[in-house]
Amino acid sequence: MKVAFISGTSIVKSDLFAAWDVRTIETPYGPVTYKAHGDHVLINRHGYEFPKPPHTINYRANIRALADLGYTDIVSLNSVGSLDPALPPGTFVSCSDYVCLQEGPKTFHDDELKGGAPGIANNLIPDLLKALDPEFTIYPGKTYVQMRGPRFETKAEIRVVKNWGDVIGMTAAFEADLCSELGLNYNSFALIDNFANGLEGTEIDFAKFHDLVKENQAKVNRLFTRFLEILG
Repeated sequence: MKVAFISGTSIVKSDLFAAWDVRTIETPYGPVTYKAHGDHVLINRHGYEFPKPPHTINYRANIRALADLGYTDIVSLNSVGSLDPALPPGTFVSCSDYVCLQEGPKTFHDDELKGGAPGIANNLIPDLLKALDPEFTIYPGKTYVQMRGPRFETKAEIRVVKNWGDVIGMTAAFEADLCSELGLNYNSFALIDNFANGLEGTEIDFAKFHDLVKENQAKVNRLFTRFLEILG
């Protein structure tokens, strides 16, 4: 099945994709480097050579590249923080809606009076969840709250937004918006790497965050192994 994957820096460290071809495609918004194998391509949203922080990612180039390569079904994996004590680090979720109010959306409609209906298609999610069960327990129907980054949210900010959704991140809403504009099907998976700042009495910093990401690397590798088996 022809499916494109978008993921973050943790997947670059996975040996699963070491033998995939590295290619570059030019888009009207800039070049995009991606990995390819058979019917699948993989984009690291942060880039490969010099990983960009969330607020400087070239989202338009990434999504335009997938459309130009002929992909309509996109499976995304995002690292998120939990806004719900019942969703601890190490938990997988799938988001079906999102909040993105801190910064205006990324859009392809810069020069025309045109918008689009936002949404997350999740057309592959039902079948993927069935195929991944019982090895993976994934909680669907969650709401993603997007903040600007690159810093984590303050404890006061978390107190404001903790009832807006279930998880918090810095990337998925932009990707979902752009996919909707181009008619691409965005499928959401997210791995909770930490509790949001102050939730459950936690403190967070980048060093601790990267340690948590490393701890979850084996789960990410296994999830993508299953994706490739199911969608291959």
